[in-house]
Amino acid sequence: MNRRMTTRLAAVLLIGVWVVNGTAGWTQSTAGDGSSHEADIHQMIDIEEPPIRYSDTEDDNRVTRLMAKLKAKEIKLDYDPETGYLRSMLKALEVPESSQTLVFSKTSLQVQHISKRNPRAIYFNDDTYVGWVRGSSLMEISTTDPKLGAAFYTVDMMPWKADIERANYDCLACHVTSMTRGIPGHTVRSVQPHVDGSIDAQRQSFVTDHTSPFSERWGGWYVTGRHGDMRHMGNATLVGGRLATERSGNRLSLRGEFDSFGYLSPYSDIVALMVMEHQTQMHNVLTRADFAIRHATYQQAQHETGEEGEAELRFKLQALSQEIVDGLLFVRETPLTDEVKGLLSFRSDFRQRGPADSQGRSLRQFDLKERLFRYPLSYLIYSSAFDNLTPMLRRQVVSDLLEVLQTEPSSFKHQHLTPELRGDILEILRETKTEWFAEHDGDVALSDAPPRPERSGLAGR
Repeated sequence: MNRRMTTRLAAVLLIGVWVVNGTAGWTQSTAGDGSSHEADIHQMIDIEEPPIRYSDTEDDNRVTRLMAKLKAKEIKLDYDPETGYLRSMLKALEVPESSQTLVFSKTSLQVQHISKRNPRAIYFNDDTYVGWVRGSSLMEISTTDPKLGAAFYTVDMMPWKADIERANYDCLACHVTSMTRGIPGHTVRSVQPHVDGSIDAQRQSFVTDHTSPFSERWGGWYVTGRHGDMRHMGNATLVGGRLATERSGNRLSLRGEFDSFGYLSPYSDIVALMVMEHQTQMHNVLTRADFAIRHATYQQAQHETGEEGEAELRFKLQALSQEIVDGLLFVRETPLTDEVKGLLSFRSDFRQRGPADSQGRSLRQFDLKERLFRYPLSYLIYSSAFDNLTPMLRRQVVSDLLEVLQTEPSSFKHQHLTPELRGDILEILRETKTEWFAEHDGDVALSDAPPRPERSGLAGR
């Protein structure tokens, strides 16, 4: 059986397995309003058939660029006896060490190495994730790719060489399922673990993002940071058939949970976890929409469907754009009822990775008192994943997004966007996304936006 056939078989089989388990085992922890046209716009797409052709499509992303530099001997990775190539790899991929999160549930490829005493560490930036387990010679890397969605790699860490290879079969088995919206993607999964890290597949678990209730987040993960009276599932294990969360919150470190020797820090930052939740699901939404449009235009060209096909494509384009815009604007974000406090080092590293306007305002500024970000528009508008959306989809999203920001909310789901917030966000965009307000392709991209509303005494914000 060739690589393409085994990859497709793994993806199809595992999608079926997780859909069955999903009925009783896990929930997409998102507060939907029941009005989605998802059944109409998201039919199953075989990622090994045209136009996606996942296994046969050449990857081109942050990891492949690093591989090319290593091959050309432009850079060299340094080996450490305790962590292998971890620290050197993070530096080469521009992934901050402060992004460390720790997961002790046995929910990844290296289950034999993972336990509550030996959690898996995950580090990330805006597009790349690095997984490392103490005692293992294998490091895992995944990244967003303009054509593939998520692309996966393994690093065999030998003292004399870091052997990086693209990995399809083993990774797609878990990363192309209903939990990733049916496309190659990532998830932050919240489970109910036993003390040894194993999970009971019959117990409810959740795939979480910014819309998830706080009480459903981070089961099977370590969590450090303050969050007041809000309770989550992190740091806890099943005791007497129930998850013991009474004393599992507001941890300042994990030194009492496991020997952190060899890890880059004894923390699993709560703010990093919240960012990663939003980022993984937002990337999945972008990929699924892009795959759907690519598939629809390919089918239209193949079958010459005429005006009826064009009308269907326009409907699909608008529906997919609405889904992306809702995610970007944090629609239905679960409000925080207590202030969240995490590592200052992560907050600083995160903010420095993106642009700011002339007043120092940035979409990377945190709020953490009522919501995740001060300005509720996702920083992923600056990502390569967004920039590489199919052009017709990207133009539709930009148009729809600016229309929401430039008009009074016509829907309850946009009520969180006060006039002050919409004005601030528009000003940030005018300086950091200037191309959105310029003429392109013969059309005016909403360059005649109305003036920003008065701040009503909020000049100190």
